[in-house]
Amino acid sequence: MNEISYINRASMSDKALMEQIGAFIKHHRLRQNKTQEMLAEEAGISRSTLSLFERGETVTVLTLLQVLRVLDQLHILDVFRVHEPVSPMALAKLEKKKRKRASKKDPPDQKWSEW
Repeated sequence: MNEISYINRASMSDKALMEQIGAFIKHHRLRQNKTQEMLAEEAGISRSTLSLFERGETVTVLTLLQVLRVLDQLHILDVFRVHEPVSPMALAKLEKKKRKRASKKDPPDQKWSEW
């Protein structure tokens, strides 16, 4: 996995992308010292499906998720998280609403016991 950090994935074929994903799976499987049989069993898939996956053949998204979960690599899905930008005005309004000081008064919802 010591390839050039920038790869123009848009110019890669689907087959090449699948091979790259398969290489990623195989790399992490071997780093964890797991056989194909072990990983396939833990992921709930057949060994032949895992073998196809590692060779860059087409698999389902569900299979990808199952394998990533077993390899503890689900964090790579963070790239799919949708981030809603906050406008500077909205951020300023939120900051304005934050408390700046503590009050000496008891909060209205807090009841003190008599004893």
